[in-house]
Amino acid sequence: MPQANCQPPLTPHAAVQSTLREQGFAVISAEDTCQLLGVAAHQLADLAPFWADLPPDEFLKDGGRYRKRRHGSFVVEGGAVRQVPHRAHWQPLAYNALHGGMERWFGELLPACVNSAGWSQLLLSLGGLASALKGAQPWFVEAHMFRIDTAGGIGRPTPEGAHRDGVDFVAVFMVGRHGIKGGESRVFEANGPMGQRFTLAQPWSLLLLDDEKVIHESTPIQPTEADALGWRDTLVITLRAGGFQDELATP
Repeated sequence: MPQANCQPPLTPHAAVQSTLREQGFAVISAEDTCQLLGVAAHQLADLAPFWADLPPDEFLKDGGRYRKRRHGSFVVEGGAVRQVPHRAHWQPLAYNALHGGMERWFGELLPACVNSAGWSQLLLSLGGLASALKGAQPWFVEAHMFRIDTAGGIGRPTPEGAHRDGVDFVAVFMVGRHGIKGGESRVFEANGPMGQRFTLAQPWSLLLLDDEKVIHESTPIQPTEADALGWRDTLVITLRAGGFQDELATP
């Protein structure tokens, strides 16, 4: 069972690598995120307005209208970031029983976001961290901007439930919360009984996950005031060795 712990178990930036090796995940404060990734706090803050212009996710199989998102794909290699042409997001059913096995075309990341100060550094640093843990190599990166809202009374950050993403590493940045309760993060050992639960609340705090070692989910959100609109904004970046997942799909 998850350990009751609503406050995130924060890891100093200097101990992130060892913590990831030992327990498969690490939670980092906004201040340590800046230190870890070599970005300035104002560069991260400058990204937040892009969450106000996300198109709806048209692929929710539960019929919900609570999720908006944009998506982009990159290759991080040799100290450089290369954006690849816009492409569908694809996962096998083994990792996403609800939405796996189909191409999902989401709105593309806006050029102003991708070209903003700090974006490439963010991806480069995450690639460097992945290489430090699993060996230097190209990293196939997908970036997802999410807004989950309560327009229908409830919003589900992970409608597929507790899951792995089928990648090597996952970075979940808390961009902001407005007028909501819930949205608790839960992380479990992939092959064991231990788990922790906590709520990411600080803007630009970060949850790093070794996708081979842990499974994760976020609980539904509800508005703190009846009939008021609330939302939860996150940036999820996944890194995978060897290629994008759809390159393994059978035609």
